Amino acid sequence: MTLRRWQKASLTIVLFVSLAGFTGLAVKTRSEAQRLVTNPRATRTLPRATPAERGMAFESVSVRTPDGLKLAGWYIPSFRREAVMLVHGYKDHRGNLLGVADILRRKGFPVLMVTVRAHDESDGEIIGFGVREMQDLGAWLAWLQARADVDPGRIGLFGVSMGGTLAIQFAADHPAMAAVVADCAFSSVEDTVETSVRFFTGLPSFPFAPMIMFWMEREIGGRASEIDAKRWIPRISPRPVFLLQGGADEVISAESGARLYEAAGSPKELWFDPDLGHAQFLAKRPQQFEERVGGFFEKHLSPRTIVGGR
Repeated sequence: MTLRRWQKASLTIVLFVSLAGFTGLAVKTRSEAQRLVTNPRATRTLPRATPAERGMAFESVSVRTPDGLKLAGWYIPSFRREAVMLVHGYKDHRGNLLGVADILRRKGFPVLMVTVRAHDESDGEIIGFGVREMQDLGAWLAWLQARADVDPGRIGLFGVSMGGTLAIQFAADHPAMAAVVADCAFSSVEDTVETSVRFFTGLPSFPFAPMIMFWMEREIGGRASEIDAKRWIPRISPRPVFLLQGGADEVISAESGARLYEAAGSPKELWFDPDLGHAQFLAKRPQQFEERVGGFFEKHLSPRTIVGGR
C-alpha cells in the first residue's frame, strides 16, 4: 500500500473512531438526561408516614391543574388564619416535610403540604424544574385561598431544594405569598449543573454536563438559561425572603445561597452554615431551625407586617 493510501486509511479510521465515540457520548448523555427529568410512578419514593403519625389532624386533598393533572396533598388545620404552603424537593415527597409542618402547626399556622407533577402520588412523569410547575402551585394557591379558615392575602411559602427554587419563582409573580423561606434552593440551573450532574450521575462535569443539559432542554421544553432564580428573587421585595444554605452541600452549588441573597431585595436574611450538607438544617440544627424559620413566619405573617408585592 502506498503512503497516500495509508494516510487515507488512517484518516478514515480516526474519523470512524471519533464518530463512534461521539455517538456513544450522545447516547449516554441523552439517557442520563431522560433519567434526570423523568420520575415514573413505579420507581418513585412515597411517604411512609402521614401527619397522623405525628399527632396532627389532617385532610387528604387534591387539585387539578389547568392541563388536567391531578395532584395530591395534605391539609393540616390550626387556629390561625395565616397559612403556610410547603413544597418538597426534587424526586422527593411531602412526607419528608412533616417535621417542618409540625413546627408550623404548633405555632398555630394551618399548613398545606403540596406535591407537584411527577412526584409523590401526583400525575405526570416529566419534571420541568419550574417550566411547568407554576400552574401546579397556582392550583394549590387557589384551593387554599378558597378556604373560609384561611386569610387569602396572608400566606407563607416554604420550599426545600428544587422546591425552594419553585417557591422563589412562584412568589415573584404572586403577591399573596407574603413571606418566603427557601432551604438550599439552587440559584440557577447553569450555576449548579456541574455540581448536580456529578452528584446525580456520578459522571465528570466535562464533557457530560453541557450535553446532558442539551438533551434536558429538549425533554422539558424550555431553556436552561431561563431557569434562574436570581432573576425572580428581586421581584419578591418588599415581601421578606429567608434563605438557608449549607457550605458542605454536594447536591447543588454551595454558592447558591450567597448568589440568591445578593440578588434579592430587602428585607432578606441568609442563614449560612459551613458545616451542613444539602437540606440538613432541620435534622442537625432542630432548635435553631424552629426558632429561626418558625419565628420568621410569626414575624412576617402578622397582619401589621404584610406588604404588597411589586
